[in-house]
Order: sequence, then C-alpha cells, then structure tokens
Amino acid sequence: MNPSSSVMADKVVVKINVLCMFVLVIISCAFTVAVATVSYDDKAILINGKRRILISGSIHYPRSTPDMWPGLIQKAKLGGLDVIQTYVFWNGHEPSRGQYNFQGRYDIVHFIKLVQQAGLYVHLRIGPYACAEWNFGGFPVWLKFIPGIAFRTDNGPFKAEMQTFTTKIVDIMKAERLFEPQGGPIILSQIENEYDLVEYQIGTPGVAYSRWAASMALNQHTGVPWVMCKQQDAPDPIINTCNGFYCENFTPNKNYKPKMWTELWTSWFLEFGGPTPYRPVEDIALAVLKFIQNKGTYFNYYMYHGGTNFGRTSGGPFVATSYDYDAPLDEYGLPREPKYTHLRNLHFAIKRAEPALVATNPIVASLGRFQEAHIFKAPGVCAAFLSNYDQSSSVTVNFGNGHYTLPAWSISILPDCITEVFNTAKTNHQGSHLNMVPVEGAFGWESFTEAVATPADKGSFTAGGLKEQLSVTWDTTDYLWYMTDVTINANEGFLRTGKLPVLSVESAGHALQVFVNGQSIGIAYGKGENPKVSFWKGVSLRVGVNKIALLSATVGLQNIGLHFESWNAGILGPVTLSGVNAGKWDMSRWKWSYKKGLNGEDISVFSSGGSSIVRWTGGAGLVTKHPLTWYKTNFDAPQGNEPLALDMSSMGKGEVWINGQSIGRHWAANKAYGNCGACSYTGYYNEKKCLSDCGSPSQKWYHVPRSWLNPRGNLLVVLEEWGGDPRGISLVKRI
Repeated sequence: MNPSSSVMADKVVVKINVLCMFVLVIISCAFTVAVATVSYDDKAILINGKRRILISGSIHYPRSTPDMWPGLIQKAKLGGLDVIQTYVFWNGHEPSRGQYNFQGRYDIVHFIKLVQQAGLYVHLRIGPYACAEWNFGGFPVWLKFIPGIAFRTDNGPFKAEMQTFTTKIVDIMKAERLFEPQGGPIILSQIENEYDLVEYQIGTPGVAYSRWAASMALNQHTGVPWVMCKQQDAPDPIINTCNGFYCENFTPNKNYKPKMWTELWTSWFLEFGGPTPYRPVEDIALAVLKFIQNKGTYFNYYMYHGGTNFGRTSGGPFVATSYDYDAPLDEYGLPREPKYTHLRNLHFAIKRAEPALVATNPIVASLGRFQEAHIFKAPGVCAAFLSNYDQSSSVTVNFGNGHYTLPAWSISILPDCITEVFNTAKTNHQGSHLNMVPVEGAFGWESFTEAVATPADKGSFTAGGLKEQLSVTWDTTDYLWYMTDVTINANEGFLRTGKLPVLSVESAGHALQVFVNGQSIGIAYGKGENPKVSFWKGVSLRVGVNKIALLSATVGLQNIGLHFESWNAGILGPVTLSGVNAGKWDMSRWKWSYKKGLNGEDISVFSSGGSSIVRWTGGAGLVTKHPLTWYKTNFDAPQGNEPLALDMSSMGKGEVWINGQSIGRHWAANKAYGNCGACSYTGYYNEKKCLSDCGSPSQKWYHVPRSWLNPRGNLLVVLEEWGGDPRGISLVKRI
C-alpha cells in the first residue's frame, strides 16, 4: 500500500468514526426523548421539564375486581383525571411472612399497566402503613407477633420488615419498568402515611423513625419524587403534602416545594351503626378551586371510586363492607350524578387555565366584603378566579369590563380573564339516585345450625385465665369461643328466692354472644370509637354443672392510633357472677377452654366441597331466626351486565360467600344512629354535616361481582350469628 492509499484509508476511518458517533448521538437523543424525567419546583410537578397541574383520583385495586379495573380507569380518564392514586396493601401481598400474593385483586402490576395503557399516571403510596379503614391499617397480623416489635417508631425489628417489603415492591416496579424514568406511569411514590400526630406523641424516637423512613425511601432510587402526607418535618427532598376536606391554607415546609393535596375527602367512610355520609359536589368543587387559586398544583380525590371491603378486609373496627365514600364513581363503578359530571367540567376548566396557573403567582384583589379575585397574569396568558364566600346570598361583581353573578359559597373560573366557563355552585347536570331493582325469582334456602362449642371439640384447649383474642386466632377468623363451667350447689339462696344471679362480662371488643347451657341468652357489641363491650343479665342456672360459652367476634382490626398493634380484642374480663351466697364470684382467673373459629369455617362450608359435607334441611325444616345458623342456596346469574347486590335487610349479623369467595361481613341488624336531615352545600363541611338513612340498616345492599358468577348453579352461603330470616334476602340489579 502506498502512502497516499494509507492517508485515504485514515480519512475513511475518520469519516466512519464520525458517522458512528453522529448515529450514537442521534440514538442517545432519541432515547432521552422517549424516557421521561420527573422533578418539581415551587409551582408544580415537572414531567420532562414541563409544569403540570395534576388531577388525581384514588382507586384501590383490591376494593374492586380485575374485570372492573378497565372500566373504572376509563371513566376516570373521561372524567378529566391525569393520575390514579393507590395504596399498596401489605397484608394482602404478604399474608404469611415471606409468602407473597400478587394474584387476582392483588395483581398490582396488572392494575398499573392498565392505567398506563389508558394514558394516565400513577401515584403509588407504598406506605407500607396505609390506614385506609383497612384491616390493621394494611399491616399483616403476623407482624404483631415478631419478638420485640413496636410499630412505626425507631424499632429495629419493625424497620427491618418495613424496609424488606418496601424494597420488594420497588424492585417489582423496577423489574416491570413501571417508574416514569423507565417509560412507565409511576410519577410519584409515598413513604409512611399521616405520621405527624404519631411522631408528636412518640417524641424523639418518632423523629428518628420518620427521618430513617425518608432516607430508606430515597435509597430505593425510584427516579421519581417521594411524598410524605401530613408530615410537616418531611426532610428534603421529600415533599410534605396535605390531607383533609380543605387544604387551601396548607403550605409546604420549604418554599421550593410544590403545594400538593394527597387526600381531598369526597365524603367519609360508612360504619356499621352509623348513618351514610355524603358531601355536596358544589362544596367539593369550591374546595378544589380555593386550593388551586392559592397556588395548589396537585389534588387527589379520596375516593374517586371507593369500592367494597371484600372478605374480612375492613378495619376500624366497625367499618362497613361498603366503601362507597360518596365518590364520583359509586361502589359498583357507575357515575354518581351530578358529582361525576360537575367535577369533570371543573377539571376541563382548570386545564384551560393551566398555562397561566403554572406561569406565575396570583394577585389577590377585593371585590366586596366576602368577595375576591385571584388573578394569574403573565405574558400571553391570563386566568382569574372570582370568589363569593357569603354563605347565604348570591352577588354580582364587577371584574375587568364584565359583570359576573356568583351564587353563595361559590367560585367562577375565567380561563382568559373574560369568559366564565365554570362556577362551583352551578350544576348543569341532573342528579341520580341509587336504584336497586329486584331480580325475578326467589331463593330456595336450606339451613344447618352450628353447635355451641364445648371443651371436647376438636382444636379446643384449656388454660388458666382469660386470653387476648388475637394471641389465639392471629386474625384467621373473627371468632373465638371462651368456655367454662359453673357448678351450683343446692344450698344457693337464689334457687329459693327465684332472683336470678347476674352474669357480667367485660370485653375489649368487638361483639359478644352469651350462651348458657347451649341456649343464647343475649348479645352485646361496641359502637364507633368505643369497641369495648359490656354485658350483664340475670341467668337461669340449675343445680350441678352449668356450661357457659361466650362467643367473641371481631369486626375489623384497629387501623389507626398510637401503637395500635398493642390494642386488644376479646374477653379480658372481669367476668363475674353476682347474687350467689358468696356475694360475687370473679370467674376471670378460672380455667377457661378455647376454640378458634366456627365448625362451618373449619370445613369451608361456604365452598362446594365443604357444603356437601353438611346435612342441610329445607322446606318445612328450614330453621329461621336462630343463632349460629348457616344458609345456602343455588341460583343462576341473571341476564344483562348491570351490577348486582344482595338485599340483606332481613338478616342480623354474619358473613356472605358467593362460590366460595367472601363478599364481606353483613350486619343489617345494626341500625344507623345519628342526626339526618336537609343539608346545604354552603358553609364548611365535616363528616357529620350531611347524613342520610338514619334508623335504617347501616348497610342494606352487598355488592356481588359479576365476575364471581357462573351462568348457572352459583352457590350462595350466608352465616347468621344472631338469628335472621333468609327468606327476605333478594338479588337486586343496580340501575
């Protein structure tokens, strides 16, 4: 090769190298464009460097069924949402230590991918403490029994388990490339949940724990911002956020963080024994605009779809099976009007104003005693919010060159500072009511009665004194039997006078049924924030041995409060018998026998296999209004696609299964107490302001997912603890 050929070859190599570098740069640039970045400044969350006003709604994947998820997500998108927010439910994903479940209603990856396919973002609240009116706040019960553990404080065993589960979830999300920098939909993560008050009560260990939790989360390297809601001292760069009915006065703990509202409560949860709360949409819309006009940048409806506490997932105690929450999408996934459409129109109006909202801070101008304007004006953009905080009168205000009529307690949006496109109090869509239409045909019931437990039963054991319920059951069942014998001598005075001795039982909760010599003599249960149970009644006792059997039942474990892992359930005493010759017998330290759960649970009588073991009676032999009775029937799925429910108003208390799957606890005998009446949307809202259904069962209808049904031969099993009449149960369609 001559020198000139060598030079030519070098030039070709250089050109090829330059071309390769150019191609690599193009590929790199293309890759950079395809992968989003998420950050924030004082005005907003930034996605690919662009500020966004983000509208979000909570939909909890286990509170609906996978076949419902696409429709819920699509309705959320059509309703103007940008983001779906959900907790991660630890006890559903790790029911036994080290044994994981990501199937069915707990297939969180499938849920998030459906959100992504719809073109929406995800805010993943890993927690892993959720509260959420969910059983044990989302913690698995096995966590309670780890030696030396204390929840949500600077405690080594707890932090180790919390970090293991958090890392597990983050690693799954990373493996599926679900964080936004990977091309996925997750733009925000959350660690812990509403810890401020707990931290204050705990003191120094609480501060240390919250700082550890923040550091642990940041070290997960998700590539998206983390938030801590209701955590005023959230360390940088974690964003502290607001939860509540109103959050316009909330400010982040640093002036370079955006103002975010992670839980805008659309109403309140339903409790057994309580009336149904609701919140007028006019007030919700006003709360949103008060927040936005005061530099708010992200808000999330809690709930957008509340759904159902299937099985034994409701917490509390006493949280109902329905978690409807008066949300824009009701428990069955259908739009609640006018709430759904009015909020959709609100969202579209906010989006029209978004360019001005993210560009500058507002100027506030007075328009009257109770009226003001918030004006966002920057080069090329202008938006205004006109407010009337008078709770009784509408008013016409002058703004710019226009005149605007503002109803009482309302705000108007002018996305161009001229044209009113939305007012919070002007609902242009007719409301709708919950209509439940009975399906033709009656159920044909059969029954079998559960025997009152005895110390001879399989699985029973005897111990001295009264045992705390969860220490025996580990929450694998609601039920624990406490059994003892009372021996009455012939010389007892009450046998001659006829004055009955009084049996008194004190329980930590939540419900109690008392049996003497195999017969139910009464029930007692806690209410609301007081789960403790007190029972006292004169009892007929005979000479010789009398069998006392106490059936204690939990109704969802505590999900909130300082060290709620230490809260007790079950009969802890004292248990006494007064009116005997000795005056009073304290039976608390006697020997007691225990049996976990019911016989029907042991054989899974609610399944096709278990139900075949039992001898059922029907027709004239049907037992009704008798405690501890199981009922079964078979039915065909009704035609159509309308959501279905069971009207359980003729029953007392228990649980319901469809084809072996629990649709939740029923408790129609627990009537709603409270003050119901007319409710104005004007004035500040709280959870006791607007109530309905006083004097009726707290929950009458129980959701039956269509996807759980076969075309023919569905098995419906009902456990009745107290004594109801199944002939009053009917299947209804939600229309």
